[in-house]
Amino acid sequence: MRFEGRVIMISGAASGFGRLAAEKFAAEGALLSLSDIDSVGLTEIPDMLPNALISHVNVAEEADHARWVAETLDRFGKLDVALNNAGVGSPMAPIAETPVAEFDRMMAVNARGVFLGLKHQIPAMRANGGGAILNTASAAGILGAGHLSAYAAAKHAVVGLTRAAADEVARYNIRVNAICPSFASTPLFDEMADQVADARGEDRDAAYGRIASRVPMRRVASAEEVVTVMVSLCDPANTFMTGQAIPVDGGLSAI
Repeated sequence: MRFEGRVIMISGAASGFGRLAAEKFAAEGALLSLSDIDSVGLTEIPDMLPNALISHVNVAEEADHARWVAETLDRFGKLDVALNNAGVGSPMAPIAETPVAEFDRMMAVNARGVFLGLKHQIPAMRANGGGAILNTASAAGILGAGHLSAYAAAKHAVVGLTRAAADEVARYNIRVNAICPSFASTPLFDEMADQVADARGEDRDAAYGRIASRVPMRRVASAEEVVTVMVSLCDPANTFMTGQAIPVDGGLSAI
């Protein structure tokens, strides 16, 4: 029960890493404030986590962040941990064929969403005497990612925001880190695998194999493997680690 009594906000909680993280933190005694833009996905959470606060949030909108933090403080009286996890994927395309609107969408959700989360979470944590913030970046945020330029640019921005925020708030006992997964079994990865499959005229399993062959461990991660690291990065016993972008990539960033 490492997180017993600790208040944890998680964006993008309706599916993927966010939903599994919510389950893991709840099992460790956390009090949860969960959000997503997916209204349908949010309706499934109360059956699984009946005591969680549920909010419909578009992370690209500042008013939504301000409201969500206020709701969290009204319900629980404090904020200990925040996971800025919400994000969207991008269709694969060369830079010359990527619409400006797609670049703007990536920056709005994946980068501005994290910036706005930090902006409103940090004052709440300062008032509480400290806390931990974890931003979901990507291996594409520390490596090159051809045909995913807009997505990579946004995730590089997440890493930059993480390091800048860590420098600013370390004196207030607030730790800020980022997790950088590569290929993991989530709905977002399934979308990418389908794009690869369509481009090559093959099925999803063949695309999975093709993608996995790029990873030194020759497989993709399970969502649980990534979430295990997410929980560890937020562990109250992890007190001196901040400003880091942690790859969880089966060795991809080592080559």
